[in-house]
Amino acid sequence: MTPPSRYHRQSLLPQIGPAGQERLARARVLLVGCGALGTTIADQLVRAGVGHLTVADRDVVEATNLQRQTLFDERDAAHGAPKAVAAADRLRAVNSAVEVTPAVTDVHSGNIESLLGAKTDLILDGTDNVSTRYLINDVAVKHDLPWVYGAAVATEGRVMAIVPGHTPCLRCLFPRPPAAHELPTCDTAGVLGMGAAVVGAFQAMQAIKILVGDTPEPEMLALNFWPWRVRTIDTADARRGDCTCCGLRKFDFLAARPDSSITLCGRNAIQIRPTQSTRVDLRALAERIRPGGRTEVTPHLVRCHLLDPAGVALTVFADGRTLVQGVTDPARARAIHARWIGA
Repeated sequence: MTPPSRYHRQSLLPQIGPAGQERLARARVLLVGCGALGTTIADQLVRAGVGHLTVADRDVVEATNLQRQTLFDERDAAHGAPKAVAAADRLRAVNSAVEVTPAVTDVHSGNIESLLGAKTDLILDGTDNVSTRYLINDVAVKHDLPWVYGAAVATEGRVMAIVPGHTPCLRCLFPRPPAAHELPTCDTAGVLGMGAAVVGAFQAMQAIKILVGDTPEPEMLALNFWPWRVRTIDTADARRGDCTCCGLRKFDFLAARPDSSITLCGRNAIQIRPTQSTRVDLRALAERIRPGGRTEVTPHLVRCHLLDPAGVALTVFADGRTLVQGVTDPARARAIHARWIGA
């Protein structure tokens, strides 16, 4: 007797069935961000048998991530492993039949279209910042790709599937992104790890529905986990013909030049990004900056704990990005970067 496949109980569902499972096996998905939302999304999609998953994330694992980012462990945090790589390693151990591609990169207007590759069926939002969500919305509408928005902070969360031509896009509902000071962040308001997992699971469910051929209803799910409240907000009437993005097809965020430096949310660090695409010879760089302090090199990064200034560490990735950790002033970060890495 032939044993049932690993997807047997899933394919028993009439909403999926063998045909839906085959569609999942052929699907190609881009996940932007692999934090609290992204780790749950990635784990669920890989276990469901999605054929190819690209995981794009710019950051490294820290101990404070372990409360809610479920693909990582203490060893990943101790090594400061890139999240995309640590996630890919874990996901391959979960399901070796799924092709998982890690992209250790900061997703921005200059590279998001290349991350789509020749064929992407769906984009998932695992980010923690508004500007990247508006960028995802631009590229999804431009390329007629569905995407699933999600957000979780404190004890609240929101989920919405966006299907160009069928549902309103993000800019139909929120024409302009809120200013940075107008929204709470996980650093200022905290985050309930279980709540983030619930939001990520709902995003994964919406993704599965889309990938097997179901078209989700135009609605937003608003969740409050403490006290427990669930609301479904009908967004059908929010679709606008004069929407800057899906109506007028002006992709402002995709057209914008990427910022060269970013203060990272919840981190005592500044990211400095090169203005042009580059690749770094990590071993050569490690030898050059080794006199500056304790230096380690991996296939994905070089990290140097500087002696001067004390308490500052430089982490340089192969795509040329540098995290200046222990600094919150962009001007000081640039000066330290120029001294040890170069202008």
